[in-house]
Amino acid sequence: MEQKDLDYFRKLLNDMLEEAQQKGDATLDDLTDNSEMFADPADRATAESDRAFTLRIRDRERKLIKKIRSAIARLDEGSFGICDECGEDIGIARLKARPVTKLCINCKSKQEEDERQRAD
Repeated sequence: MEQKDLDYFRKLLNDMLEEAQQKGDATLDDLTDNSEMFADPADRATAESDRAFTLRIRDRERKLIKKIRSAIARLDEGSFGICDECGEDIGIARLKARPVTKLCINCKSKQEEDERQRAD
């Protein structure tokens, strides 16, 4: 991979990391600022459901942050863009679509097929 590509992905990953952290901070602020009291049990249930949904989203963002940091570490050590399974280069188009990926399209397809077979 050329240096300009590595620079592009470093900026992309850093931007993604910053955005995910900002969303996480905003979510936490919303959850801690919201201390409403509901007289109606249905309103309270709706608020709890919304809170649970928000926490699930926050958990997904936390996992994404971990993956982004891992991808940045791979950039630093020189293994970014190399498939963990087969050792081949991961295509630029795949990395643009999913910059945190560790698998090339062929290995990912094989992994998904194996998962489908185990689920059946």
